[in-house]
Amino acid sequence: MKRTRFSEEKIIGVLKEAEAGAKTADLARRHGVSEATIYNWKSKYGGLEVSEARRLRELESENAKLKRLLADAMLDQAALKDLLAKKF
Repeated sequence: MKRTRFSEEKIIGVLKEAEAGAKTADLARRHGVSEATIYNWKSKYGGLEVSEARRLRELESENAKLKRLLADAMLDQAALKDLLAKKF
């Protein structure tokens, strides 16, 4: 998984600056990111507090884990069906 150099706290801090009236171009230059990155952060973290952002990250990782488990179970099921089909 791709690691970001900004934590949720820093991202939310940048977004709070934007809400306070700072221009997006100035924020992007000051923090070393593109304007598109700031807009992406707004779409993902806009209106969130730090604790909510942490909870969002935990839920995303739990969701990814459950998806992997489901994929493994479905693969096992398909392999067993193929095996049973070959025996009969």
